[in-house]
Amino acid sequence: MPKARYKVLVDRIAADIRSGKLQPGVRLPTHRELAKRERLALVTASRIYTELEKMGLVIGETGRGTFVRDSAVPFGHGVDQSLVQNNTLDLNFNYPTLPKQTEIFRKALRQLALTGDLEALLRYQPHAGRPHERAIIANYLLSRGLIVNAEQVLIVSGAQHGLSCILMSQFTPGDVVAVDAITYSGLKVLAEAYHIELVAIPVTKNGPNLDALIEICKTRKVRAVYSMPTLHNPMGWVMNKKWREQLASIAKHYNLLIIEDAAYAYLADNPPPPMAALSPENTMYVSGFSKNVATGLRMGFIIAPEKYVSKIERSIRVTTWNTPSLITALVCNWILDGTVEELENEKRRDAKQRQAIAKSILKEFSYISHPSSYFLWLPLPEEMRADKVVAALNQQHISVSTAEPFSTSGSTPHALRIALGSVSLSELKVALEKIKQTTLLG
Repeated sequence: MPKARYKVLVDRIAADIRSGKLQPGVRLPTHRELAKRERLALVTASRIYTELEKMGLVIGETGRGTFVRDSAVPFGHGVDQSLVQNNTLDLNFNYPTLPKQTEIFRKALRQLALTGDLEALLRYQPHAGRPHERAIIANYLLSRGLIVNAEQVLIVSGAQHGLSCILMSQFTPGDVVAVDAITYSGLKVLAEAYHIELVAIPVTKNGPNLDALIEICKTRKVRAVYSMPTLHNPMGWVMNKKWREQLASIAKHYNLLIIEDAAYAYLADNPPPPMAALSPENTMYVSGFSKNVATGLRMGFIIAPEKYVSKIERSIRVTTWNTPSLITALVCNWILDGTVEELENEKRRDAKQRQAIAKSILKEFSYISHPSSYFLWLPLPEEMRADKVVAALNQQHISVSTAEPFSTSGSTPHALRIALGSVSLSELKVALEKIKQTTLLG
């Protein structure tokens, strides 16, 4: 059976890109020009470019056109991130560690092996976690300004799993969630998987444009707003209390569920109260122990209003059946003996040290960050393409991300998101110097 003509054209353009006949960065004809040249309907021409974009071969930029994507640039970040080679310094993904963590883990395993509770960890657990461990986490959250009942705590396999359980339990395909125009890349892939529409809220350097959110709510049936008020990833802002109170007011007026992502909240010194404290009746608070303890320990938690708990508990049951018992026991023991608090304090100091290094090396650039975060946002000059810079850095064995995985609007800025927490301090200096020189040279 012969291929549809648009498929033939997709294959032809794809072959030209893969063979090098169409070089990275080349601007392709507009949708209208392609339709005219190939005698196609405009919608068919658009479909061709959509197919090529899904294949990772082109990238469309609102107001600028469609360009051949540089195949040397990793396709995405996080769940879509290509494997980083051993000789590459990874400033794409954060997995902050401290030298003593391995010995802490070894000691904890020995202690756990000697407890009388070990046999219980080999059996199925309650879907939302064992009651005493939920109570331990509730008590731990007092340090973040949250007062919650243990029954509101649901233990999950990391914050990403927590977000997945919320979307699965609270939304149906086609629902609309308002998000920052630059936001956490993992939320984007979850929304795609669950067929949830993300509507972009324009951002400022200090937080989302809440007046724009109001206008969105007036014209769209928005179900929820996803927010990172404390240590936004990747913009680094900590929203002030007035900003948070306005967000709570908007959510109440338009009956929005607030999904508060607090994965990096532990890094901020004395932040304002969480949204879950300001608007407890309609906020779901999600966090975990991957960043503040270790990324390999996939354990997190959701704090939910009691009316939502049963549905979320069912989504945990559907996705993993029960909580990660061994890891949960380890982490809860570390909460009780002060290890988590100690690691959080040391990682705050570590992040500040890394930001100081970045500030000294990148002082000529107007980048966006927080003084105790593990990442920074580096906008590029108007004439400079992010994929070209990333490709050049890859050749020097430096891996960073473009803005594309974090962008939810039709217009993706040319910027780099640089993770600071996954390499040694000496390697970080080398990598940032190379980023500086590559960016200055264009």
